[in-house]
Amino acid sequence: MTKLALSTLGALGPAVAVPQYERSALRPGIVHVGVGNFHRAHQALYLDDLFNAGRDHAWGLVGAGVRATDAAMRARLAAQDWLSTVVELEPGANTARVTGAKIDFVEVDPTNRPLIAAMADPRIRIVSLTVTEGGYYLDAASHFDPTHPEIVADAKAPRAPRTVFGAMIRALRQRRGAGTPPFTIMSCDNLPSNGHVTRAAVVGLARLSDPNLADWIEDNVAFPNGMVDRITPAATDAHRQQLRDRFGIEDEAPVVCEPFRQWVLEDNFPLGRPAFEEVGVTFTDAIEAFELMKLRVLNGGHALIAYAAALLDIEYAHDAMDDPLVAGFMDKVERDEILPVVPRVPGTSLELYLDTIKERFANPDVGDTIARLCLDGSNRQPKFILPSTRDRLAQGLSATGLALASALWCRYLHGETETGAPIKIDDVNGASLRAAAKRARTEPQAFLDALPGIFGDLTDAAPFQTAFAQALGRLWRDGTARTLERYLALPPGATLGV
Repeated sequence: MTKLALSTLGALGPAVAVPQYERSALRPGIVHVGVGNFHRAHQALYLDDLFNAGRDHAWGLVGAGVRATDAAMRARLAAQDWLSTVVELEPGANTARVTGAKIDFVEVDPTNRPLIAAMADPRIRIVSLTVTEGGYYLDAASHFDPTHPEIVADAKAPRAPRTVFGAMIRALRQRRGAGTPPFTIMSCDNLPSNGHVTRAAVVGLARLSDPNLADWIEDNVAFPNGMVDRITPAATDAHRQQLRDRFGIEDEAPVVCEPFRQWVLEDNFPLGRPAFEEVGVTFTDAIEAFELMKLRVLNGGHALIAYAAALLDIEYAHDAMDDPLVAGFMDKVERDEILPVVPRVPGTSLELYLDTIKERFANPDVGDTIARLCLDGSNRQPKFILPSTRDRLAQGLSATGLALASALWCRYLHGETETGAPIKIDDVNGASLRAAAKRARTEPQAFLDALPGIFGDLTDAAPFQTAFAQALGRLWRDGTARTLERYLALPPGATLGV
């Protein structure tokens, strides 16, 4: 057994890939806030690929954070010289590699002074972050919320910020005062228009205490949008044991992930950037098209299998893809109803993209749970399913399968599977959703009427009302399996009927 450290890399066996560059040759260029699993399996890995190719050694990563969990991660990584083991979960052929793109980790301090100093360093030209959607202080409409208590506190005490955005603003102020050009702020979080969302948070917070600085940030700081994609489940005890038994590594913070990864970026980096295009990153001016493709096809695909599988007592996504009814439902809705209303994406075949997604969902080594795919449906349905429904109706097209997807969600919210097993509704609006779903058993329209914030104009759209009512009626009368069988037998454009 080898404890991971720079001094022990030579002791690792040939089955483990290790950095092919001298860590001492790397110089800091990026501060990254939020050193979680996704970052270490995504941005850090692309940089590791680039450094292995002998490129851009002036773009070393410096980790950072503002939460107690970040301090705990720093302690674990410090014990192994900031190295991480990344295990790619290729079915039957898992691989391990040690990555070394991270060369330091800023001390996590409640005052954020060390973080501010690191970002004010002229060598830092990019500040990136993965702080999850909840870290952007968004309101119910997904807009920046200036009334959030943490934002209000930073606005009152901008010299002692507690949030990452307050720390960025303070560092930008120092750089402006020193005549140092501002760094680029690059969100690597999985949310649409992440650059615009980040700009709104930084500028919005700055405007609460210093409107002139806010104007300067708005005029001078770049916030490129980007689309990121990779499934990175939490490492389990079984994963850690495999790392020991198969690869002989003792790692305090291993990362496991699917083989697939994707990163699409706008090329908006005034102080330069690593040559990410050399290691598979796509640069484009059509980022919105890539984002919409992912939302409708990938995230929509998750929503399609989630509730059908849950009602049939299926626990894992790969088992759902082995079920001909669930997998067939996803494939038919995607091909018949979703792909035709997704705008074309430069250099991308939507059909091949769908095929790749199906392979990813079917990966048994990832172990993605159906319960995870079902949670937070009141947030996911309006983003992943209903936009395609709305587009089809606007074009005078049927939405039988998409309406069935919404009906399956409603049936799931009733709170029990087909076998009577209880379902825990993991949703911030769980109580009201369940109450609406129970009324809908005998009155389908009651579900739509009770949730105008979710269904919007679809609540009063007669074709959707009819398709939803037919689907929910069949689910209660015939059951999930028979309803899916009937749908799969329909020609495109046909209805389920009463």
